[in-house]
Amino acid sequence: MVQEVRKVQGVLPRRLGLWSATGVVVGITIGSGIFRTPAGIARLVPNPLAILGLWLGGGILSLCGALSFAELGAMLPETGGFYAWLREGWGRPVAFTFGWSELVLIRASSLGGMAIVFGEYTLRSLEIDPVSHVFAARAVAAALIAFAATVNILGVRTGAGIVSVSTAAKFAALTLLVAAAALLGGSHGARVAHLVTAPANTSPITAANIGLALVGVLWTYDGFGDVSFNGGEVINPGRNLPRAIVGGTLAVVLLYLAANAAYHYVLPLDEVARSPLVAADVMHALFGRAGVVAVSVFVMISSFSAVNGAMLAAPRVFFAMAEDRLFFRPLARVHPRYNTPYVAILLSALLGMTLVMSRSFESLASTFVIAAWPFYALSVAALFRLRRTRPHLPRPYLVAGYPVVPAIFVIGVSWFVINALVNDPISTITTLVLVLIGTPIYFFSFARAEFR
Repeated sequence: MVQEVRKVQGVLPRRLGLWSATGVVVGITIGSGIFRTPAGIARLVPNPLAILGLWLGGGILSLCGALSFAELGAMLPETGGFYAWLREGWGRPVAFTFGWSELVLIRASSLGGMAIVFGEYTLRSLEIDPVSHVFAARAVAAALIAFAATVNILGVRTGAGIVSVSTAAKFAALTLLVAAAALLGGSHGARVAHLVTAPANTSPITAANIGLALVGVLWTYDGFGDVSFNGGEVINPGRNLPRAIVGGTLAVVLLYLAANAAYHYVLPLDEVARSPLVAADVMHALFGRAGVVAVSVFVMISSFSAVNGAMLAAPRVFFAMAEDRLFFRPLARVHPRYNTPYVAILLSALLGMTLVMSRSFESLASTFVIAAWPFYALSVAALFRLRRTRPHLPRPYLVAGYPVVPAIFVIGVSWFVINALVNDPISTITTLVLVLIGTPIYFFSFARAEFR
């Protein structure tokens, strides 16, 4: 007999409206990646038009995922998001393995990577070289995570409010960078040729390098489904959750394409490839030292918003798992005054602070994508199974282009994971082994837990 969908019996109230939920999508997605990954992508794919094509392809893949997540989120608007979808689609062992991965790898790597960029740009704004002051940059990053945890313990509306305000600021900042490049770039060395011509001495583009570069692109796009973690706290989720996910993702895709076009219009490809802080170098070319300070402040706002948004969303996975008796019960504790899952938030913060002090940005970003996106693909694949096995579930939103749209997402994610296994085997296998350790832990410790 098929188990009916269980309503989460937590006490997290529904307080997030459409704009707050959309703010979480945009706020988490536009974080550190757009300011940090272009250099590595330019080294792997040394052709500006191919790079823009890669960003467009990553955006299309993300949009296919967003459309699919919108149906899942409206159908199963529970706290925990992906966890609930995997539980209903593939069973408790797969759902637990995802939650385990969230705990030990995914969210800690995400928080750490975004916070590191905040620390680096903070030092840059103070005219301190973050490369030669690594510990100071990491300490600032750890302090940011601690602050975000405190804010989100104080209340979901407090956290969402900060995300919404800072999201508006960084969206405006990226728009300003794009507009400044278009209006002022011509008199400061910008050339259309930078966008359409690759240097003559570059190596040919290979499928392997495209796949590895796609990891960086997907790190930057990640976040379009994270508001689903707060599905149990969204007002009128059947209507607002799909709109927030799809609308937020479309806005991010357009802005990322414009930002990358601005980077490559102002700076030649080889300079982009050498620039880990590419936004600062673009603004330096346009405005000098004042531009560097301004964009550093903007990036700090962006990274702060993303860390705060991730802290708002991710601990709800541990809360939902503990409610299912699939994780340690203390993680389900809700603060008696603030009505927030404070134990889960504190645990996420401690793990993020540990990783931020011990690993590089590149390592954290790669670990995150390889650990998280296979579960995204499994979630979308669950859509096919649930339509067949659970046809009577309420579906206030149906994914446009079914079954092609979800199939594109599953195939695309499968390809880049296989490519990473072939071309970066040690790191990829290590990450996947840590993920799969969760399966025997489930059968040893939680398989007999009562499902309520």
